[in-house]
Amino acid sequence: MSIAVIIGVAILGAVGGMLGALLGLGGGVFLVPFLSLFVGLPFRQAAAIGLMTVIATSSVVSAQRSSDGVINIRLGIVLEIATTLGGLAGGLTALSLSQSTLSMLFGVVALGIAGVMFRQIDRRTSLPDAPRVTGWLGGQYYSPDHGAVVSYQVRRLPVALGMSFLAGNVSGLLGIGGGILKVPTLNAWCGVPLRVAAATSSLMLGVTAVASAPIYYAAGEVIPELAAAAVVGVMIGSRGGFWVGDRVRARWLKLLLACVLLAVALLMLVRG
Repeated sequence: MSIAVIIGVAILGAVGGMLGALLGLGGGVFLVPFLSLFVGLPFRQAAAIGLMTVIATSSVVSAQRSSDGVINIRLGIVLEIATTLGGLAGGLTALSLSQSTLSMLFGVVALGIAGVMFRQIDRRTSLPDAPRVTGWLGGQYYSPDHGAVVSYQVRRLPVALGMSFLAGNVSGLLGIGGGILKVPTLNAWCGVPLRVAAATSSLMLGVTAVASAPIYYAAGEVIPELAAAAVVGVMIGSRGGFWVGDRVRARWLKLLLACVLLAVALLMLVRG
């Protein structure tokens, strides 16, 4: 394993960690296609390393955001039930569908959600704090965009549960974490502010990845050098993501998420 490849993986891990802290995606979104398409690793090895970065991103973001009220614990617990069931169903999916078919399906779904996110760029899902019923899954948090505490309601819970099931399914199969599906869904269709959706998604990603990662490790699919480089990069990049996230308006975060979705969708379609 050359030094150049290890450094490149660490840099990709840093990028993934930064975007994970900003958007709740997990580092595997960029790392898995890079390792598979450019480094030439078998897909299972690339997915295994991607899952390691997902766990690292989730741990850092959850520890940082647990005290500022951005993570919606109740919503995360409810959606994690569907995500875990999706992860278990992923084992059956892996037996019936080829990797190219899975990549194509994921690319089509991500492409559609990217279009929805482009439409949502200027729409707001939270209101300045007022006498407003948030419901049992809604909440309040301090928004840098408003400069005040804002409240929000969770709508269309069945849609969130369905997409969480699908996200859990593809997470273990592709090693990229389900946040790329959950975050846009929660923001565009379920009324959850992007910052809350990203932080809550990061919390859930780690739980889902922990269920799949030991299987890859036991099968000998984890390359220690690359996994260590990716995790170190994630730890560094996540800190940068916190700094940027506190200074960037939600509109630009939505635009960034839409562009990331579009890029990943095209990569997956090319792979398929």
